[in-house]
Amino acid sequence: MGSQEVLGQAARLASSGLLLQVLFRVITFVLNAFILRFLSKEIVGVVNVRLTLLYSTTTFLAREAFRRACLSGSTQRDWSQTLNLLWLTVPLGVFWSLFLGWVWLQLLEVPDPDVVPHYGTGVVLFGLSAVVELLGEPFWVLAQAHMFVKLKVIAESLSVILRSILTAFLVLWLPLWGLYIFSLAQLFYTSVLVLCYVIYFTKLLSSPESTKQHTLPVSRITDLLPDFTRNRDFVNWKEAKLTWSFFKQSFLKQILTEGERYVMTFLNVLNFGDQGVYDIVNNLGSLVARLIFQPIEESFYIFFAKVLEREKDATLQRQEDFAVAAMVLESLLKLALLAGLTITVFGFAYSQLALDIYGGAMLSSGSGPVLLRTYCLYVLLLAINGVTECFTFAAMSKEEVDRWVT
Repeated sequence: MGSQEVLGQAARLASSGLLLQVLFRVITFVLNAFILRFLSKEIVGVVNVRLTLLYSTTTFLAREAFRRACLSGSTQRDWSQTLNLLWLTVPLGVFWSLFLGWVWLQLLEVPDPDVVPHYGTGVVLFGLSAVVELLGEPFWVLAQAHMFVKLKVIAESLSVILRSILTAFLVLWLPLWGLYIFSLAQLFYTSVLVLCYVIYFTKLLSSPESTKQHTLPVSRITDLLPDFTRNRDFVNWKEAKLTWSFFKQSFLKQILTEGERYVMTFLNVLNFGDQGVYDIVNNLGSLVARLIFQPIEESFYIFFAKVLEREKDATLQRQEDFAVAAMVLESLLKLALLAGLTITVFGFAYSQLALDIYGGAMLSSGSGPVLLRTYCLYVLLLAINGVTECFTFAAMSKEEVDRWVT
């Protein structure tokens, strides 16, 4: 596949992802604004900071390194070995879920059960939801590697919307359930997400015309399961070593990404109510990053990883591909800078109004507007960092990744 074709597919993936995410996020935004008016700050803080951190840490540590390693290079590979490697995310996720669940239950401060009921059940179900989501990892990587433009966005957006609808329904009709509401909604979200991928690939592989059109490396849905009958190595050891290199640096990236949540969770610098307000402001401020920058980063990481060869110096790359990659990187940086500056300028002016519309006086009074204005400046830095990071990690060799970690 030529660099121009890969670029076209990456651009379609990013643009489709952007448009669909805007549509679905608007719906989710309205539902969440509605839900906020029926919840206490304490429950919001426990769910959005404490339990969400458990879920995100488990999934990140279990799969991020595998994703980066298995999406590198050409799609022409022994996919049975790659899929076997990806299935290792499930036992790894079980380990992290059990270990972190024990930390969350035994070492961290437990909320007052009168204010935030059913905390223990929430920890268990959020950990379980992380493991359920990891069951779809081989499907996700296969879809990304073959540039299935709309599948990822539709699956994730549909899952988020259904979760918000279920949460709103339970909050209105069963408000005394406390954390049961959000725990069941989270488990429902991950189950729907995995089912979307499974159903899509089942239908795709059962259709001879679709199989020919997409030229997939598997012919049956059972080919996506781990293969223990091989005479050759169970996994591709080159991919496994690259995964280990990414795994070592994933700890640092996770700390940098979720640093404020770790500080609030382990150091108790804010009570649960203040954590809730902070997290709502944080989510609102990062909305642009999730809508615009994240689809671009994910799509063009795949582009750079396919066009550039990791183990080759810049002078040894195919010059046509290298020129296209350089042009794309320059264009992405310009786009990120323009979008970031726009958000910074308008965010400073309209932060208080946005918070008042979204959550009422609970958010617009106090330190909320100041936090959001500060976050708008942070978005500018996120925009530039995201583009440069996706290029860097797509182009670095295994040795460079190891040196970056140490």
